Amino acid sequence: MDNENRDMYLGMVLDERYELQECIGSGGMAIVYRAMDMRLNRQVAVKIMRESLANNEKFRRRFQTESRAIAMLNHPNIVSVYDVSRSDTLEYIVMELLNGETLKQYLHPRGRLSVREMLQFSIQIANALSHAHGKGIVHRDIKPQNLIVIDGGTIKVADFGIADLQSEVPDVENEAIGSVHYISPEQAKGLPVDSRSDLYSFGIVMYEMLTGQLPFDGEDDRDIALKHLSAVAKPIREIDPKIPKELERIVMKAMATSPGDRYQTADELAADLEKFRRSISAAFEAPDGSVVPISSNGELNRESYLRRRRRSKLVSMLSGIFGVMVFILALGIFLWNYWLKDVFSVNERITIPNFVGSYYDTIINSKSYHNDFHFNLTYEIDPDVEKGIIIGQDPEPGKSYMLTAEGINVDLTISTGVLMTQIPDYRGMEYQEATSEMEKLGFSVEKLYVSSNEVELDHIVDISPSPGEMLPAGATVYVTISAGPEETTVIMPYLVSASRSDAEEQIRSLGLKLVSVSEVYNNNIPAGCVVSQNVEAGTEIPVGSKIYLQVSLGPQVTPSPIPTEVPEEGE
Repeated sequence: MDNENRDMYLGMVLDERYELQECIGSGGMAIVYRAMDMRLNRQVAVKIMRESLANNEKFRRRFQTESRAIAMLNHPNIVSVYDVSRSDTLEYIVMELLNGETLKQYLHPRGRLSVREMLQFSIQIANALSHAHGKGIVHRDIKPQNLIVIDGGTIKVADFGIADLQSEVPDVENEAIGSVHYISPEQAKGLPVDSRSDLYSFGIVMYEMLTGQLPFDGEDDRDIALKHLSAVAKPIREIDPKIPKELERIVMKAMATSPGDRYQTADELAADLEKFRRSISAAFEAPDGSVVPISSNGELNRESYLRRRRRSKLVSMLSGIFGVMVFILALGIFLWNYWLKDVFSVNERITIPNFVGSYYDTIINSKSYHNDFHFNLTYEIDPDVEKGIIIGQDPEPGKSYMLTAEGINVDLTISTGVLMTQIPDYRGMEYQEATSEMEKLGFSVEKLYVSSNEVELDHIVDISPSPGEMLPAGATVYVTISAGPEETTVIMPYLVSASRSDAEEQIRSLGLKLVSVSEVYNNNIPAGCVVSQNVEAGTEIPVGSKIYLQVSLGPQVTPSPIPTEVPEEGE
């Protein structure tokens, strides 16, 4: 958006409700205004998408869907989204207006944070991610620039879902899916991401808060992205040995290269952070690793420390004696079970038969095995083996065991064959909810969009194969989703210099919606005539599109000074 367009939006009232008062920020995707919500009499932030994005139909659909999902988030550490709306050329969201600074700005003069302040921020961020992930929303661009610090030490996460929207428009200036310094390895590979990708990026933010530096840097974005895939970050305690070992472990686990080695949920990470915070609120880790009490004024109590050390030595000695006794007992049990019991026992020894390849029902109902074995069962999908046939066993056949009164334990793995599942009827259901349900059933879902006058936007029109049919696990279900009614379009007329009444009549006759008329002084256009229109003449636009006009007040007149009367002589 250029400066002329920004000036044009100022003073406009969107949806007869949001008056744009001041530009407070801009970026590659959007420009942000401070606005007044005239209905609720409160200040809000309005983020208007770039015109090039608003004109991209695929982006518009994704923007509407993602924004509605984000608006469902309600958490004290997430920037609230109040409203989502659109016109023929405008896509915008209305958000909570915050007075604060980004975490990046907050870190700049400080370099790094204390352990306690880092924990205060990190626990809030983890709780925010837990709430969003629980709603099925992944941020995809966690970085200090998207974390807002406000008065009182509260931190809020902003711009949920925006990074994913960027993938729909490849020509967004200077934008990428996730900032390269905080991008997860799976993002760097271009693979699908889940909530664990947010935890990796959050781990790098925690690393930066503690050390004042980033774990990976390089000559260019490609070099940095490759380091996320293969390099190992410098351990935090090598940068600052005073950082507690447990806190280093938490951060490095969040930053694990493989998603399977990271925290699997934000709840797990938040729990470890909170547990560590509680541990340091009443204790101090001494150089020898022992936990030393802290006096009420925060200084170490020497007498308590020495008493704890003496107690520790006594406990260590008793623990050693106890450990020796446990070892002797364990050795005795081992010798009895694996040697002495056989020497003194006359029980029968049984050789484990080969159960693999047999039907489980045949084995379990056989009198030959009924008293000798105790079977533990697990089931496994194997499309190549008929349902009910044993495909694995432990112990292996041929091994010999002493028969006991309880029978010999044998673990059997049984084939379920091809697991078939019936397709439920999700027609008419909101597609995100239906997709989630189908994925839980084990189906892979492919989405198609069609215009529909009968089915609501973003709701399912049809499913293929048809509901009620049986499909094997992992099969693909094709879901057709409503893109809304097919739009009727009109050509925008040229209204500049037309009288306001004529312009309003033309707009009304075409089925367009006149949303706002603002008045400006103009030396070239007569008063009461149109100065500008938000949609260029000749543009094909949908019926019902919102139109904004500026009408001339005529030239601004400077009043002439009133002459002062001079009293006549003699008065």
